[in-house]
Amino acid sequence: MKTIEALSWRYATKKFDSSKLVENKKLEKIKNAFNLTPTSYGLQPIKLIIIQNQDLKNKLLPYSYNQNQIVDASHLLVFCIDNIIDKEFILKNFDLIKSVRNTPDEILNPYKDYLVNHFNQLSSEEIIEWATNQAYLAMGNVLTVSALEKIDACPMEGFIPEKFTEILGLEQFDLTPVLVMPIGYRDKKDEFSSMKKVRKPLEEVIIEMN
Repeated sequence: MKTIEALSWRYATKKFDSSKLVENKKLEKIKNAFNLTPTSYGLQPIKLIIIQNQDLKNKLLPYSYNQNQIVDASHLLVFCIDNIIDKEFILKNFDLIKSVRNTPDEILNPYKDYLVNHFNQLSSEEIIEWATNQAYLAMGNVLTVSALEKIDACPMEGFIPEKFTEILGLEQFDLTPVLVMPIGYRDKKDEFSSMKKVRKPLEEVIIEMN
């Protein structure tokens, strides 16, 4: 499927066929799409929880405002942000850069020092907002790749993060859930699947400056 055709095909799936599972090879593509998402400063302050366990999904349903996609989908993706983004977090990222690219310290150190100083000046609320923005980037990327793989998905903000944290034991990973996305295959009875996509005309949303 070509990209634009895939994006036209996708929609926020309201009913999933609970008998169909997303194949492992497609799940691997979703994992890689998440990991390859560009993030601010390349710091990747995000993690992805992938849930197939039906009991877990059932427990999360009441704290997702009883949206049945949570339990009927093949897998539930939970996009999380790291709770601790400090000097050590930044230095660890630069250690990774050095190990992969073998970049000399004299090149890395000025940027590393800048980031450490920059984040030291931010409030915890500002860091949370920044990290959450990166989760949205990742969800957009995963949505597109899912569409290309003909995997249905439904991006959601409607859930209770504190309860997800408790049920999934996310405290042990120092993570906070910020977005959820059930994935799977649409139920043929989902009336939304046949509805025409509603978007503003291109001339209303695109401004070209030549």
